[in-house]
Amino acid sequence: MSSSVTNLKKISASVWFLGGALLAGGLAFLPNSSRSVQAQTAKEPAADFKPYIEKIGAANIPFEMIPLKGGEFLMGSPDAEKGRLEDEGPQHPVAVKSFWMGKCEVTWDEYDQYWKTEDQPKLDGKDVDPKGVDAITRPTPPYADETFGHGRDGQPVICITHHAAMEYCRWLSRKTGKNYRLPTEAEWEYACKAGTTTPYSFGDDPAKSGDYAWFAANSEEVTHKVALKKPNPWGLYDMHGNVSEWCIDHYKKDSYGTFPKDRATLAPVLLPSQNRFSHVARGGSWADQPVGLRSSGRRGSDKTWIKLDPQRPQSIWWLTSAEFVGFRVVRPVEEQENLLSIRSFYFQSFPLLEIRNE
Repeated sequence: MSSSVTNLKKISASVWFLGGALLAGGLAFLPNSSRSVQAQTAKEPAADFKPYIEKIGAANIPFEMIPLKGGEFLMGSPDAEKGRLEDEGPQHPVAVKSFWMGKCEVTWDEYDQYWKTEDQPKLDGKDVDPKGVDAITRPTPPYADETFGHGRDGQPVICITHHAAMEYCRWLSRKTGKNYRLPTEAEWEYACKAGTTTPYSFGDDPAKSGDYAWFAANSEEVTHKVALKKPNPWGLYDMHGNVSEWCIDHYKKDSYGTFPKDRATLAPVLLPSQNRFSHVARGGSWADQPVGLRSSGRRGSDKTWIKLDPQRPQSIWWLTSAEFVGFRVVRPVEEQENLLSIRSFYFQSFPLLEIRNE
């Protein structure tokens, strides 16, 4: 049993403390006041908090990580923003701690080092069917070309389930000795806005979308190699368009209504659960109009994203009808306690499953 589970103490029927984080109805955030938020986000990162290149696999496939100093911002969109949807409000102040984020979306070149590699985790736990376990801990072969004709070399990985993205991050952490994971929804929006308050990180004019994003008007209905468009002010590419990007969070339409408006909430995250299906995907994609690319725009996964999968049972790795979904990784400078041992919700159905990190 992990230390975060060991530290679980029930306070009431709906409020929990998990490793120092307050959990209310599944919504986790670190206890704070305005003073404590300022103190924690003002903390200077270590001297090595700078861009770096990680290389993975036998082919030494590189990807670059960009340091983003923590701070406070208004999460969500204002009522008057054109194209705004109800789930983007109300706006509320949020503070995030410093972290690195992938300069680009995870590509097939990177993901292939995971799902096509021979060096896979070994299993502990004799009570678990090895065949069933293998289907949970590593990708199974798709029934068709996994790129669906979008291309592979330098292209963002697509059709990846939330479970697959989280397991890739866990594999990457094991291989590198660094703590990689999906961004929280708050971290993602903070990084996308990059200090701006406009609908897009490049301003409020959707006519400029073509300079920064692949979307419905210029994509020709396919993904494109990462980093071909202009980056946002913090040097991150394709935060608008190309593929929508998974966040850790469960998607809940009215979740923003639980946050205070008079003080910043530190490091909020709505943890995934086996009892909740939908997860957050951000940024819009090659298939969206400019309104769907806005920094505050939200999307919840839908079961129709796998409707074309002929396999029975349907794959927990591949979303056959979601050619617009991918992800990018983050690495926190200091991980919040409730995310230290975060796992895909599928593992909540297999409590005997343990992976030996060799």
